[in-house]
Amino acid sequence: MNPLPALNSGPNTGLNAASTLTAFLAAALFSLGFISVAQADQPKDQSLPLRVLLVAGGCCHDYSTQSQLLKEGIEARIHADVTVILSSNKSTKTTFEIYESDEWADGYDVVIHDECSADVTAKPYVDRILKAHRSGTPAVNLHCAMHSYRWGDFRSPVDPGADNAAWYEMIGVQSTAHGPKSPIDIIHSNLSHPITQGLGDWTTVDEELYNNLRVFSDTTALTKGNQMTQPNKRDLKKDPQAKARESTAVVAWTNEYGPNKTKIFSTSLGHQNETVADQRYLNLVVRGLLWTTGNLSETGVPSAHLAK
Repeated sequence: MNPLPALNSGPNTGLNAASTLTAFLAAALFSLGFISVAQADQPKDQSLPLRVLLVAGGCCHDYSTQSQLLKEGIEARIHADVTVILSSNKSTKTTFEIYESDEWADGYDVVIHDECSADVTAKPYVDRILKAHRSGTPAVNLHCAMHSYRWGDFRSPVDPGADNAAWYEMIGVQSTAHGPKSPIDIIHSNLSHPITQGLGDWTTVDEELYNNLRVFSDTTALTKGNQMTQPNKRDLKKDPQAKARESTAVVAWTNEYGPNKTKIFSTSLGHQNETVADQRYLNLVVRGLLWTTGNLSETGVPSAHLAK
């Protein structure tokens, strides 16, 4: 932007004052016109921060704290404006008023699902959520979102297209349960993917390892978790010599959903506040968020207009 000319503060004739004012106004209009042209020449999404909707709440987690950790962690890493919709309801039947509108996702570049609504089974409600993603709005799914909106015989592998399969098809993995809280070794097994390139392996605090009952065809596994769990009292009663057992599951992945191949990123990690606050976890989530919106290079670098 060209600097505006300074007004002459000394003595002035009426003609000189008018000339100076005319020059000032002309320069101002030129500057404003220049700004308008410059902005018009840029893609619209590059003139704005990434518009992120974070929906959080429901059973079993400290969503009040975790939603703020996510908002602050995302906005510290990239140019983003994170809008938080937080429910104070702590039941498995938590619903969100925003989902009652067919246009609920309008104005956002990506939606983060961080709700835990296992017993919300109203199909029209769930269909409204999914319609936005089928239409092209990307999603990032965290932790208990994997165990939300489930009904019927969800503990058996669902068939594609089945009445109770829609939410799992969006996520890309069907998960039904988790083991005891214990540290998980995080191993990035697909280091060629932009989301995981350059990220290091690590070990969580006591966390929940979600199972993988079914993995859908358009899903790409990125990261696996290995967890050793010690025998509990029931195990030891059956076998006093029982040993610790190892469980393995995919804990981060991508999916392409619906006719528009909408980009979806999910991680089943994130039960504990300490995990959500972990810089390595936040780096993974932000990489996933950038990938879903087409703002991550092949080498894992954010688009220039979003990078900090």
